[in-house]
Amino acid sequence: MKKSKTDIYQAVTDQIISSLEQGTGEPQMPWQRIGFKTGLPTNASTQNEYQGINILSLWASAMTQQFEQGLWATYRQWQAIDCQVKQGSKASLVIFYKEYEADPSTVNENAGDDGKRRVAKASYVFNVAQVEGYSQEQIIEPQPPMDRILKADQFIQFSSATIQHGGDLAFYQPATDHIQMPDEHLFIGSETFNRQEAYYAVLLHELTHWTGHKSRLNRSFSDRFGSEAYAIEELVAELGSAFLCADLNITPETRPDHAKYIQSWLKVMKADNRAVFAAASKAQEAVRFLKQLK
Repeated sequence: MKKSKTDIYQAVTDQIISSLEQGTGEPQMPWQRIGFKTGLPTNASTQNEYQGINILSLWASAMTQQFEQGLWATYRQWQAIDCQVKQGSKASLVIFYKEYEADPSTVNENAGDDGKRRVAKASYVFNVAQVEGYSQEQIIEPQPPMDRILKADQFIQFSSATIQHGGDLAFYQPATDHIQMPDEHLFIGSETFNRQEAYYAVLLHELTHWTGHKSRLNRSFSDRFGSEAYAIEELVAELGSAFLCADLNITPETRPDHAKYIQSWLKVMKADNRAVFAAASKAQEAVRFLKQLK
C-alpha cells in the first residue's frame, strides 16, 4: 500500500530526530560568501585581518547593513588608495591599542615592569560597499549554470511569492513580504547536498517562512515560546524545507543537512529535542497551504 504524504512527513521527522539524538556536527553554508576568503574582516589598506572583539563588531555591522564583502578601512586609508567614502555613510567602530612608555619606578613597584603601557583607542572604519573607486578581482570560484528542477520551479511559481536574487544572504523579509536569495552562481553545495539540491532546499526554507505572514497563516509562537519564538520559527522553516524536498523528489533521501541546521537552533534554545514535534505540525500546515495554491 502506498504511503500517504502525512506518513512521509512523519518518516522525515523521525529520521531528523534520530540524527539529532546521535549528534549532527556543524551545519555548512552551501554557498560562497562574496569577498570572504577566510571569513575574517580585513583592512583594505594593510591587508591585515582584524582581531579580537573587532571581528565580532564588524561581522555584526556587516550583517546589519547587509554588506557582502569583509573589507574595511578608515576614511583616510580609503583616501590613500584613491577611494572616496560615499556621503552619508555610517562608520563602524573598531578598537586598537596604542603603546607608550612610562617610568617604571613611578608607576609600578613590580621589579619586572618594563614601563610599557597600552591604552585602548577608538577608530572608525567604512566597508568597501560604502566607497567609490575601489576595484577588486572577484575571488569566488566561477560555477557553471545550474540545472533547473522544473517540478520545483513550477511549485514555487504557483505561490506567486516575490523572490529576489542578489548578494550572498538568504532571508525572508516580512516588512516587504519578499524572499531574498543569494545569486545562483554562488551555490556550491555541501557534503551531502549537491549545489542544485542546496539551492532549492534554501529557497523552500525561505518559502516556508513566507507562509507565516499575517496575510497567510499568521504564524506566531510568542505566546507559547516567548523569547525563543524565532528559534521555533526556524525549526518550522527547516522542517518545511525537508518535507517539500521529499515531496518534490529534490533529494532521494532525507539529508543530514536539515538535522544539522535544526540542531544549531535547539542548542540556542537550550530546549529538549522533542521541541521539533511542536514545529512539525506547523511545518505540515505550511506545506498544505503551499500545495493548495496550485
